[in-house]
Amino acid sequence: MKMVKVGKWIAKHRILMLIIGCLLIIPSVIGMAATKVNYDLLSYLPEHLETVKGQDILVDEYGMGAFSMVVVENMEMKDVQKLEEKFEQVNHVKEVLWYDDVADISVPVEMIPEKLRKAFYNGDATMMLVLFDNTTSSDDSMEAIEDLRKIANEQCFIGGMTGVVTDIKNVALKELPVYVVIAAVLSLVVIELTSTSFVVPILFLLSIGLAILYNLGSNVFLGETSYITKALTAVLQLGVTMDYSIFLLNSFEENKKRFPDDKERAMGHAIANTFKSVAGSSVTTVAGFLALCVMTFALGRDLGIVMAKGVLIGVVCCVTVLPAMVLVFDKAIEKTRHKPLIKSLDKPSAFITKHYKVWVVIFLVLLFPSIYGNNHTQIYYNIARSLPSTLDCNVANDEVKAQFDVSNMHIVMMDRDMDSKQKKKMMEEIGNVKGVKSTISMSSLLGPTIPESMIPENLRSMLQSDEYELAFVSSEYESATDEVNEQVKAIDKIVKSYDKDGMVIGEAPLMKDLQDVTDADLVNVNVLSIGAIFIIILLIFKSISLPIILVAVIEFAIMLNMAIPYYQGTSLPFVASIVIGAIQLGATVDYAILMTTRYQKERQNGKDKKEAISIAHKTSMPSIISSGLSFFATTFGVACYSQVEMIGSICTLLARGAIISMVVVLLVLPAMFMIFDKLICKTSIGFLGKKAKAQTSEAK
Repeated sequence: MKMVKVGKWIAKHRILMLIIGCLLIIPSVIGMAATKVNYDLLSYLPEHLETVKGQDILVDEYGMGAFSMVVVENMEMKDVQKLEEKFEQVNHVKEVLWYDDVADISVPVEMIPEKLRKAFYNGDATMMLVLFDNTTSSDDSMEAIEDLRKIANEQCFIGGMTGVVTDIKNVALKELPVYVVIAAVLSLVVIELTSTSFVVPILFLLSIGLAILYNLGSNVFLGETSYITKALTAVLQLGVTMDYSIFLLNSFEENKKRFPDDKERAMGHAIANTFKSVAGSSVTTVAGFLALCVMTFALGRDLGIVMAKGVLIGVVCCVTVLPAMVLVFDKAIEKTRHKPLIKSLDKPSAFITKHYKVWVVIFLVLLFPSIYGNNHTQIYYNIARSLPSTLDCNVANDEVKAQFDVSNMHIVMMDRDMDSKQKKKMMEEIGNVKGVKSTISMSSLLGPTIPESMIPENLRSMLQSDEYELAFVSSEYESATDEVNEQVKAIDKIVKSYDKDGMVIGEAPLMKDLQDVTDADLVNVNVLSIGAIFIIILLIFKSISLPIILVAVIEFAIMLNMAIPYYQGTSLPFVASIVIGAIQLGATVDYAILMTTRYQKERQNGKDKKEAISIAHKTSMPSIISSGLSFFATTFGVACYSQVEMIGSICTLLARGAIISMVVVLLVLPAMFMIFDKLICKTSIGFLGKKAKAQTSEAK
């Protein structure tokens, strides 16, 4: 009754609700503008990792945190030198390491040692290292990349991770507004097909749009969010919370029949009913998102908190802002009413429940291929691979590979006071590791007869600090491959044998750690999300068997979804493989809960097994289809449009997952009820109810 009173108060003060809703737009927009967006996924690695600590030391000890490999083709030496001087004048460029740092450009290239020559020259191409005074994803480093690109001509190619992050930022900024428009338009089309008024879908989108805006604005308290989180927030929140709006309107229509002359009273009861139902169903979705927070890779916590917060804000807006909109625009809703474009689904429902054995057979046939495909889907960890090959960063990286057969540059960090002979011996061993193309170190620059005092001060300060000394190791292997991971492991072993506190850092070592960390996260997230949702369902239905059945049905849908890339011969970006299980489980298990709730209700009312399942399926089928299609619509368009595969893959999996979960719940779940009805009744407290129990006793 308390909730009904609250609902009536909201309905009575609908204008106030709308005024508050509009006023909240102002701080939300300010909050959005103040929230920093992080475009570097590697920055979410845990701080305790040696590679991350090494990056911090680079900034603290050397005043640099990132670098780019630059290839210059078919250019005179003196012109390359002029280009180098221009690069050195760019803000946030700390140093530029090139041939003229080790020898006068008047000296013929053939005269310098072979190892150095290989590092800087190949035919008509030369390479330089541009070092920045800040980290890879900092605004300073990205601005420096943009400035370098303005100076460079068609003969100059600027590669490296900072270039990748810069291009991710540029693509994301261009695409993000489009994601929202696509999701909104396609969602509008789906709702129009299932609603009975042309105005209602617009009100739904306005209400959810405000909830999304509030959510994005409140991210200011987090300081920053990842570009993936920002890209997916609107899309996911729209897809996940649309059901709540549909439920409110349906409840309002029912209560208008109860109270035909009192719309405020009808809406009050609708709000109360909606809050009870939506609060229960949203718990599973929130649990799915919060499961991401256990990831040691902090991107999961970032996405999990924002989306869990978004669902809760969506629930609040559904019982405050939306009722106010519906009451204010009630006349417009009535004037634009039309017959639903999707007519009765009673016949398809009867066909499905009648042939339940067929669906069980199909389920059993697909089960093993789904498990096998899910377990063998290829995952990739190379962030640059998620971008189009035509972008500047990938064109440059390909050119570095083509000209110098170099795909990576590792940094060895060692004790400055280590014996010079030991340093030289160590670098020789590293140079012999499979896949190492060249090394640049103090020992390689000095040679056997040149004293350290002969090294230019700027070069010495680049390689030496008060405590550490650096060496650069170029590798032919791409990041996030088995070959480079083995190479990094071998180099690290050599370094540790000479200096137990020595480190191997850089893009490839970071991505190796990324793979190790996220592989563990994948298991932890899936276990926690399944466990949390299992407990929630157990508490809702007071049943041991129902959580097993419902989770098993949705997990089958998830495995089927994840198996498809394996049979297509495609690989998935690592983020997609981690988050999809928790999100699909949390977002679509509601379909199963909806049908189960009605099945339980009918069994408690004394209906027999077949009749109860038939009614439950028939009544829940329209809502499940509407919800599944809405979720599909919001994500499918983004999947087709996005140039960033990291985002496109997640949306593809979510779109496909929504349809698969919808189909599996509609076909397999009623079959499970048919088979396990007795078990469900015996293992669930109060499942049958007093009326049903009495009828069962009489039948005996």
